[in-house]
Amino acid sequence: MIKEKGILFVLSGPSGVGKGTVRKALFEKDTELKYSISMTTRPIRSGEQEGMDYFYRSKQEFEQMIRNNKLLEYAEYVGNYYGTPRDYVEETLESGKDVFLEIEVQGALQVKENFPEGVFIFLFPPSLDELKNRIINRGTETEDLVRNRLLAAKEEIEMMDAYDYVVVNDEVETAVKKVQSIVRSEHCKRERVAKQYKKILEAELG
Repeated sequence: MIKEKGILFVLSGPSGVGKGTVRKALFEKDTELKYSISMTTRPIRSGEQEGMDYFYRSKQEFEQMIRNNKLLEYAEYVGNYYGTPRDYVEETLESGKDVFLEIEVQGALQVKENFPEGVFIFLFPPSLDELKNRIINRGTETEDLVRNRLLAAKEEIEMMDAYDYVVVNDEVETAVKKVQSIVRSEHCKRERVAKQYKKILEAELG
């Protein structure tokens, strides 16, 4: 029997696109996915648990992990580090579970650099095209404002080039179904399945 390895799925997109909402709705439906637990240097808060809410580490330990390339991505907010530990992700994938990471665009690009075999999903705001058309067709905005808004839209669109899939978040339910379809299709990809079969054949045939 083929023991299939898990896949790292990274859900990302511009701020305010609804990543957290889609992720929560997805996890209500799909109990097989494992949410990637982050690591932080901030103190543990009342009611939180190590290995459930975060992995809590000292600043020295965290910085050592940065030096040893033990984080898929990290950032510093208000004097504390936050990041995705490589070992946790790799061990979970080896156990056959898919890992799901919801993250800002800059963090996703770091993950792609450190873990290119992940599957990167860009959550796209449905209002961008509408915004574009409205700005151009309205004709009441100042030229500078139209330009600034279109530049911001262009930047968001350009970020999609680093991703494997784009899901428009028009309705949460629909977006979740699309993400589920991506998960299923990735597990059926020829190159993934072929790799597993080849390992078995090599082991059996020596």
